[in-house]
Amino acid sequence: MEKILEVDNLHVTFTTYGGTVKAVRGVNFDLYKGETLAIVGESGCGKSVTSNAIMRLIPDPPGKISNGIIKFKGRELTKLSEKEMRSIRGVDISMIFQDPMTALNPTLTIGSQLMEGLRQHHTISRDQAKKKAFEMMDLVGIPNPEERLKQYPHQFSGGMRQRIVIAMALICEPELLIADEPTTALDVTIQAQILELFGKIQEQTGVSIILITHDLGVVAKIADRIAVMYAGKIIEVGTKREIFYHTQHPYTKGLLKSVPRLDLQGEKLVPIDGTPPDLFSPPIGCPFTARCPLAMEVCDKVYPNSSQLSDTHEVDCWLQDERAKQLLAATATK
Repeated sequence: MEKILEVDNLHVTFTTYGGTVKAVRGVNFDLYKGETLAIVGESGCGKSVTSNAIMRLIPDPPGKISNGIIKFKGRELTKLSEKEMRSIRGVDISMIFQDPMTALNPTLTIGSQLMEGLRQHHTISRDQAKKKAFEMMDLVGIPNPEERLKQYPHQFSGGMRQRIVIAMALICEPELLIADEPTTALDVTIQAQILELFGKIQEQTGVSIILITHDLGVVAKIADRIAVMYAGKIIEVGTKREIFYHTQHPYTKGLLKSVPRLDLQGEKLVPIDGTPPDLFSPPIGCPFTARCPLAMEVCDKVYPNSSQLSDTHEVDCWLQDERAKQLLAATATK
């Protein structure tokens, strides 16, 4: 498969009066053409910062990409000027931001907002842009585009606004779409419709998708692979089946136990005790140690090596490290 995005050892920091926040700490992942990769984890784990870093939208100051490589189709994004990045944003890489209620300008019509990016990046007439806007409205399931393009954001429901934001992200036919919590503000019925829409769009356009979310129920429907993020690091990555049925990291297991399931009616959800570590001064060992029921002495002192469990499944956990397993076995026999 063709590799479309490569993120290698990405570090993002924010300088504040209280010190330096190490928000993203050595993130690595790849994305392939036509694939959906979901990045999941608790609030504050670095998911949105990672996606903004890919788009080069980290405000500097106080934020900074302090280290790492972000390659899009072989092109190193961290080395590009702001002018060069503007030619990529919206055309090659598009982003759907978290809140559709604030992503649209309330003073402009939907049509003008849809056509703005298209006319900015392509030399086309207003009529051609309008025709393309009609096609995008139809693709995302908004009826009567002739009238709807003349209306303002307040005349649309939350679900319809989310569809418009998706149409804006796709109108220049990008190869990579980053969706940052695209269903958070929507009710369950609309969430299902939006997820079906993502599947339909990917089938028709072949776009690669990075889906940022804290909801494992959402990713179960559309993700091909899942990367689990905690305290600024990706601690487990694998196919959807590997993450849901062959979970290895205790944090991933905790996330799955906290998701409501129809086949386990009557059983209580199990929360993950404790709170994430302070990223002003992150731990030198595994960041989940203080909350982990299976933590060993080594976990607090040394960050685990990445264990390759299969061609697609990788986990950062001492419980999966061969040396730790041998040591535990030797201790058990004494």
